[in-house]
Amino acid sequence: MDNIVLAKVGDVEVTKDDMIRIMRNLPQQQQQQVAGVEGRKQLLEEMVAGELLYLKGASESFDQDEKYLELVAEAKKTILQQYTMQKLLEDVQVTDEDVETYYEANKASYKAGATAKASHILVNEEEEINMVKSKIEGGLDFAEAAGKYSTCPSKERGGDLGSFEKGRMVPEFEEVAFTQEIGVVSEPVKTQFGYHLILVEERSEESTKSLEEVAPQIRQEMTYQKQTDVYRAEVDKLKGQYPVEIFEDQLQ
Repeated sequence: MDNIVLAKVGDVEVTKDDMIRIMRNLPQQQQQQVAGVEGRKQLLEEMVAGELLYLKGASESFDQDEKYLELVAEAKKTILQQYTMQKLLEDVQVTDEDVETYYEANKASYKAGATAKASHILVNEEEEINMVKSKIEGGLDFAEAAGKYSTCPSKERGGDLGSFEKGRMVPEFEEVAFTQEIGVVSEPVKTQFGYHLILVEERSEESTKSLEEVAPQIRQEMTYQKQTDVYRAEVDKLKGQYPVEIFEDQLQ
């Protein structure tokens, strides 16, 4: 497909490919800002403005200014550093076999703790929690009771706390959450926050995460470590090829 021309500034064509390339390099928040038509129109205006400024600079020979030449030299040095790093690391790979070997050797690191999914109702006084429990036993829906009586922000979700791992809640709450019969409203539980009624919906035992679950994380960590090792080894080698003096006392 032919590259679509979005604007012309003098003899220069501003194309859709140019815009896409710029958009890909924008921070995530700015990418969202230019996702719509109006945002792209604004970006196009800025691209046109950039071309106009380039023409002005060229016509007035700003590219011959000493300061401009200094900036170009600095930019070229930075780009060469970045490109050299890219070339140095481009062959670093982590294979599926590498990931599997690491996983098998470090399985203990990928244990998932026991979890519970529960809802609760929290009030300040024991008399009030007993009253709420009586109403639930009389037929009031737990979620409705939570919305009406609970002082916890979870009341907006019918008391739903979602899933949580063992060790995340205060001990008194956790003891009930991981022993209470599923689907049965607990007796009142006192904690430092007040009095609770707890309804456990699901529970899972401690398990080991599968290779499929953790492979992306392992690959990312191993890639970073391999790249770091290659980088440090190369820098150490270069220090042997070029004289280096470091004056740390001047950092004071």
